[in-house]
Parts: sequence; C-alpha cells; structure tokens
Amino acid sequence: MNLDKIEARFHATVDRKCALSANGMVSTAFPEATEAGVEILEKGGNAVDAACAAAFALGVCEPQASGLGGQSMGILHFEGKTIAIDGSSRVPSLAHLDRIEKVERFTGYRATTVPSTPAVLGYLHFHYGKLDWKDILEPSIRIARYGYKITPLQSSMQIRELDAFLGIESQSGAGYFLKNGKTPYEPRELFIQEDLARLFEHLAEHGVKAFYKGPIANQIDRDMRENGGFLRAEDLALVPWPVERKPIKRKYRKLTVLTCPPPSAGRTLLLVLQMLNHLPSKFLRHRSPESYHFMAETFRKALLNNKERPYDPNIYRQLPDDRRILSREYARDLSASIRDTIDPSLPLTELYPLESDTTHLSVMDNEGNAIGITQSIERVYGSRAAAQGLGFLYNNYMSALETKDPAHPYYLRPNAVPWSSVAPVIVLYNKQPWLLAGSPGSERIFSAVSQFLSHIVDENLPISDAMTLPRMHCSIGGTLSLEAERFDPSVVSYLKNVGYKLDPREPYSFYLGAVHAVMKSQLTGEFQGVAEIRRDGIAAGPE
Repeated sequence: MNLDKIEARFHATVDRKCALSANGMVSTAFPEATEAGVEILEKGGNAVDAACAAAFALGVCEPQASGLGGQSMGILHFEGKTIAIDGSSRVPSLAHLDRIEKVERFTGYRATTVPSTPAVLGYLHFHYGKLDWKDILEPSIRIARYGYKITPLQSSMQIRELDAFLGIESQSGAGYFLKNGKTPYEPRELFIQEDLARLFEHLAEHGVKAFYKGPIANQIDRDMRENGGFLRAEDLALVPWPVERKPIKRKYRKLTVLTCPPPSAGRTLLLVLQMLNHLPSKFLRHRSPESYHFMAETFRKALLNNKERPYDPNIYRQLPDDRRILSREYARDLSASIRDTIDPSLPLTELYPLESDTTHLSVMDNEGNAIGITQSIERVYGSRAAAQGLGFLYNNYMSALETKDPAHPYYLRPNAVPWSSVAPVIVLYNKQPWLLAGSPGSERIFSAVSQFLSHIVDENLPISDAMTLPRMHCSIGGTLSLEAERFDPSVVSYLKNVGYKLDPREPYSFYLGAVHAVMKSQLTGEFQGVAEIRRDGIAAGPE
C-alpha cells in the first residue's frame, strides 16, 4: 500500500461528490443532510452531533430509504475507543406468524417493527454529543417546513412504487409522498412536509422519549388499530434503546478493519477480506478476468457462510465466537477451494432472495472522533403506509425475519430482532481512524464496501477513484450482477463462459450500493470525503 499515491492524488470536485476540509468531513446521500451535519460542526458540535443531525435530515429528504419509522445501526470511534451500535428494531408483541399473511410482511401496517431510529439517535446524542438537543433537530425542522427539491432519482422511485403506494387501502403513504396523493412528483418540484415538521418540533421540545410515550405513541397506536396493524403504545413504551457491542476486527494487508457483529453482516465483509488476503495485491490490481472470477466466488462463499451460521447475541451463541469463521486458516481453505469455473458444490439457486433500500452517512471531526450510521426503512418507501398526522413512513422490517425454521435466531416472534445486512467500517492506520465507510444495498453492502477497500489498499487509488470504478456482486446462486457496459467485454465473456448467470445492470447502477466515505489524511491532516456518484448526495466539511 502506497500512502502517497492514495492520499496525494485526491482532488475536490465542482459537483461536491469529492470534498476537502481542514476541520472535519460529512458525507451523506443528500445535499441538505450533508449541509445539516456541516452546520452542526461549525456550531462547535462533534462528529456524533453532526451525524445525528444529518441522520434526522436524511429521514426528511431521503424518505424512500430512511426515517423516524425505521432502524439505525452504526460504528463509533469516540475518545480512542471503537464501539458497534446495535440499533435493532423489535417485532411487536401482537405479531405472531399465524396472524400474518406473507404479503403483509412486505407492505402495509402489519409489516412494521417497533421503530428504533429515534431511540438510536437520541441515545448517541445523550451519551456522546456536545450541543443542545434542539440544535440537532433544527435543520430537520427547517427542511421539512420549507421543503427541498425532488431529485430525478426520487421521481423515478415514486414512479416505480406508484402501484404499491396506491395498493394500501388507506393510501396514507401516497397521501404524504405523492403529489396530491396520486401521482409522482416531477424532478425539481418542491416537497414540503408540515406534519413531519410539527413532529420534529415536539421531539425538540420534549426529548426523544416523546416519540415512544404520550400523545405521539397514542396517535401511532390509534393509527395501527384503525388499519389492522400490530404496533401498540405498549410496544413503543419499551423503548428500543441501542446496545453497545464490541466490534469485530481483522487485518487487511497491514490495516485494521473494524465493523459490526451480528445481527449486522460485518463478518461477511471481514471473511471476504480475509480470503483476499491470501492473494497478492498485484493479482487484484491487474483486473484480469480471473481476478473478477475469484472475487465473485469469494462473495458466494462468504455470503453462504453468513446465511448458514446465524446467531443472535441477545439470545444465545450458536458458535462460541467468530474466531473460526474469521480465522486465517479457514479463509485460506475457502480461497484454496475456488476452482477455474463456478463452484457447483455451492447452491446454484437463489436460497435467500433479498432486496431493500438503505442509506449510509459518514462523519469525522477534528477531535479524532468518527461515526458511521447505516439506517433504513427496509424496502424502498418501507411499508408504503405512513403514520397519519405524523408524516413518516412505517418500516417493513417484518420481511427481514425468518418464517420457516422456529429454531432460527431471527424467527418471526414477538420481540425478535430483524437480521441485518449492514456493514459500516472504520479502518485504522497506526491505531487511529484513517478511513470510515459504508453503503446501502441489502446483501450487496458487503460486496460494495469490500471492492471499495480493495481498490484503495490493493490498487493504491484515492477514495474518489475507488468510489467511481465499475462494480459487481455475485449471489450465492451464481447470479452475477455487474455494470456490464463499464467492464471490458473480454471480462464479461469470460465470466459467462465459466458458468455465471449474468445480470447486466446499467452504468453507475443504483442497485450495486452507494459508498459514502471520509478519510483523514496521514500526510496533511486534511479530511477527504466522497459521496456516491450513483445517488444524490455530496461530501463537505467546515470552512
């Protein structure tokens, strides 16, 4: 790894996808959310303050991916200590599998779990923030009340989800997020959310517990009862405060990579990196057809290992710990098992189909703190049902629970937590945070982040180049999704000939993740930030 090449070749860009700052950095999936984080840093807040403000703002201006009705997970480096934040939501007490039809787990009021995002952000601010709580919520109130302009990406998402919105009997989601409750917004149309602004004002005045107890909880309870949902005021009163967990970590080349343990999918990412550790960097750097084949098989084996070895640390450990799964010896054996063609000993059907939308933000401050938060309402626009009078969408995390095997730790039962695919990372250089990154993308999260890290570490590329390079993902069943037009035709032909089922995606595909990353330069002390070119966001820091 050549630090000079990685850091010195980075440049800020006019479109603000790449940014430089001497005093911290914020990268999110929407301009107003990034600006909210920067505003907080400029007021004297730390990285946690800025991340909480940006996360709330994302729920306002990126409602297709996150919001008050969703779930948030994160990784935090604060005053020299790294902590994984397990912000799992919870299955409501009335939600038993025999009371819910399959379609109801994916859309509508019965699809929602107890929202954790307000509790997670409130907890982070209370324990690690510096500024007043009202300062954290002020940008979100402003954006909701005065509006933001709909982007082409959001307009296309509304077109895609139109039938799902209108399929909800109450059409509550359509009433809030479609124009006149009926049609998608056009790009650049102003979108105002007055009910949501009032809700944020209530939380600013009364604290985050006001979401879970009192008038707001009672309003959610009434809404659920009127529409056949499971969520009740009693579920909300058991506030889903996050659990601080010990991160899992492994070396990649000479760097230390820390990420989140189960129920997050950090060990899938670490297993990929452990397997790649057994290859010379030059093999990956040359981007030969064989290197892409090896990467695809690495994705298949790591993903299958994760799916076959679930455990919930809140209940019991089916495995003593991750030492075996993440050992050098095990990774070496998996690497050695890769053949010249697709491995037929692995399943060649899609055992675990999954698709959702998520968002990720990354923040560093000039005090040495760093935090990455990945948050979601599960599928695009969640359950497509909204809280009447409150202006936020309910999640559909019920779809992320197991329904066939009662022994599975994430089996759908009251108070269970969903199985998560998030994998934010903090990379340490000389024991200090150097790089912070994460991505949305459901099961494509680990593949997007691992490719991003490999481009930097193995190819000595600046984070700006690593973010824009063509991506691919391989499912357990051997379906290879890739930005086909951006790959050399000989690579695509080779991968087809060795047995993959090709799933060509458009250039800069929304489907293949969205990396938001920040780095503190070891050479200059400056902060570098990138916001995914495949989505709407920007990176920025205080002036």
